[in-house]
Amino acid sequence: MFCRGRLIFTVRKRKRDDSLELKKTIQKIAETKSITEEELANILIIAEKEKREYLFQKAREAAERNYGKKIYIRGLIEFSNICKNDCFYCGLRKSNNRLDRYRLTEADIVSCADYGYELGFRTVVLQSGEDLFFDDDKICRIVREIKKRHDDIAVTLSIGEKKRESYEAFYEAGTDRYLLRHETANRRHYENMHPENMSFVHRRKCLSDLKEIGYQTGCGFMVGSPGQSIHTLYEDIEFIRELQPHMVGIGPFLPQRDTPFGEQTARIEGIDSTEENSIVDSTLILISVLRLLFPKLLIPATTALGTAHPMGRELGILAGANVIMPNLSPVSVREKYLLYDGKICTGEEAAECINCLRRRVEGIGYQIVVDRGDCLE
Repeated sequence: MFCRGRLIFTVRKRKRDDSLELKKTIQKIAETKSITEEELANILIIAEKEKREYLFQKAREAAERNYGKKIYIRGLIEFSNICKNDCFYCGLRKSNNRLDRYRLTEADIVSCADYGYELGFRTVVLQSGEDLFFDDDKICRIVREIKKRHDDIAVTLSIGEKKRESYEAFYEAGTDRYLLRHETANRRHYENMHPENMSFVHRRKCLSDLKEIGYQTGCGFMVGSPGQSIHTLYEDIEFIRELQPHMVGIGPFLPQRDTPFGEQTARIEGIDSTEENSIVDSTLILISVLRLLFPKLLIPATTALGTAHPMGRELGILAGANVIMPNLSPVSVREKYLLYDGKICTGEEAAECINCLRRRVEGIGYQIVVDRGDCLE
């Protein structure tokens, strides 16, 4: 009996020691704004809820010191699902012959922005595949018209890789922000997810050009994409440190059935995915880590996170996120913008969606604000 009791005591003591060590690591990350690859690995394998909650608590504190309880909204206008690229994970890839393609007209796009403004949005995000129909002149004309109608609105573009001259023209037309996910900071991982005609070096060059031109710049990556490891995630963090973006969007990898990765499941190599440690959990942990490392970042609780878990966006906010991006696209085209399967809110009107989100955000103690929501410098 004594030996058994002693064994139990030893195990409990070890658990307390491990918990204390993890708290010290989290405090160190928060204080120094730095992390080692080993520390990242130790944090990513957290399974106990109480240990995770301490991480989430520290991330919330960091977000609230800079942004309070404010959650910023961006109105997403998905204006074309036509794309010249053939990325292996994306439902918009040009080889997907099952997708019903569409383009909104310039008038449609501006009308969506007008409607968003009436609903209280002070940022719109114009997003599309890399559709060559929308050349520089068309994009600039759309941006100028939106800014002419609403001079207090921020316009964000998310339309992929362009020449520097194009980025400069969009900026001169009044574009404030540009979102371009880097996808991964590891060349081999990048090449595993993209065809040969797409360049790892060019993607990084585009992001550096955007920063140099003066955009509020956003990058990001999927969590659990095929070939991802703790090491590639650490490289992502180091790339973010180098780039110093204003926004980083991350969400779980969700397969789309009509792509080469349609049968893949989300996983990080080196981490056993279980019910207690799912890819949603890994995404939430990484949101918290990013918040501690880069406290002033704008970090969205993504639609992908909300698709992967019914409370995904709320959980994202409670892990340190401070942006949500409701859809302003016409309901008739939302199901056609099929980056991945099962996407939420494809049938809701924008007003219905934002009222639902407002209630849900208030239910966890936060507040959606009518604000451009610029990144703190």
